[in-house]
Amino acid sequence: MSSATHDGLPQPARSLAFATIALALFTAVLDGAIANIALPPITTQFGIRPADAVWVVNGYQLAITMALLPLASLGEILGYKRVYLGGLALFTLGSGLCALAGELPFLIAARAIQGLGAAGIMSINIALVRFVFPQNQLGRAVGNVAVVVGVSAAAGPTVAGLILAVAPWQALFLVNVPIGALALFVGWRTLPQTPRSGARFDMRSAVLSAATFGLLISGINDIGHADGAGRAALLIAAGVIVGIVFVRSQLRLPVPMLPVDLLRRPVFALSAVCSVGSFAAQAIAFVSLPFLFHDTLGRSASETGLLLTPWPISTAIAAFISGRLADRLAPGRLAAGGLFLFCAGLVSLTFMPSSPSDADLVWRLALAGFGFGTFQAPNNRLLITSAPRERAGGASGIQSTARLVGQSLGVAMLASIFGLVPDHPIPVALGLAAALAAAGIVPSALRQEEAKREAAHA
Repeated sequence: MSSATHDGLPQPARSLAFATIALALFTAVLDGAIANIALPPITTQFGIRPADAVWVVNGYQLAITMALLPLASLGEILGYKRVYLGGLALFTLGSGLCALAGELPFLIAARAIQGLGAAGIMSINIALVRFVFPQNQLGRAVGNVAVVVGVSAAAGPTVAGLILAVAPWQALFLVNVPIGALALFVGWRTLPQTPRSGARFDMRSAVLSAATFGLLISGINDIGHADGAGRAALLIAAGVIVGIVFVRSQLRLPVPMLPVDLLRRPVFALSAVCSVGSFAAQAIAFVSLPFLFHDTLGRSASETGLLLTPWPISTAIAAFISGRLADRLAPGRLAAGGLFLFCAGLVSLTFMPSSPSDADLVWRLALAGFGFGTFQAPNNRLLITSAPRERAGGASGIQSTARLVGQSLGVAMLASIFGLVPDHPIPVALGLAAALAAAGIVPSALRQEEAKREAAHA
């Protein structure tokens, strides 16, 4: 077994450890995307309503969101390797149970188990990376993580379509079992042992954290339903009340589960807020563009899927490049440049011709995706390095929580736009996405000076 040094692992242990992290993260993110494709055959086989089948997706997402911060805290207490491998084992078990499900309640429960396992993976993957790679290669490592997330999210529909072409929907989950087993074997031998905080796990904080994010995300998701406005208001109000109790309780703790100690650091807080805004903008664009291509421009479903491909491809390429640049250039300014390109791409989509050619669409999508990828790697590098190494778990948990909250907010805002502006919702939605991206440009650039001040006072 490997042991973490102050500055990462030696080769080849470093490459093998990252391969394990990448494989586990790939399957966890991929699973969030492929389940959508499985909903129609699941609905048919179980004889249920589509509205009920949606819980196959919601159960997974809710479990992840509710468990992220508690498992990040547990990683600091027990060591990141134990929690990561435990999450991977639980995810693999849940995948097998999904494939065996013969009725909807069993499948939803299995998906929740999967989600808990995925939370163990997502909550501390960046924290583990910090102990695998030396400091001078951290930007490259974070960029590689962004590539894995981008590629797995983009590959989800394609992988699901290929599997469903030759096998029933159960195979979508069964394929995770051998992959998970392989990752567990390699991870047990290569992932580094990390320092343990020695603190006790705070069950009260874990319950308050799960309730806060569970209520808020459920309420936000209900905003888009015509009959869910009242329920959404109640859930969000309850989430805010529980959240106030949660935050006040965390302020009294020396090592809080909600890292309010880290959020007092301007660089960390700005990085988290910028991440929420960027993922909200991405979610608005990703959900609205298929409607634009299919309903307004008359592209077929297959053409729509192909036309969207330049975005994730350019995101992966940009993350790979900017991750390496973030180790050499000022990451705050690099992130600001990425947001500028992201905003420019969204503006170009907002004001494109009424009958664009495929080439007109491709360069605009590629520009937006390249800007998004350029922003993510240096932003995540700033977020994780602005926290002390012993608080890497809390920083990693916030990074994943910011992504999920941003995506949920983006979808909720888009649903509101569809209701408020039924005649021309897509240009308004893309304009809002561009505004969210633009709002982070100046704060991102200013982080560089703030980071210098923090370093001087450290």
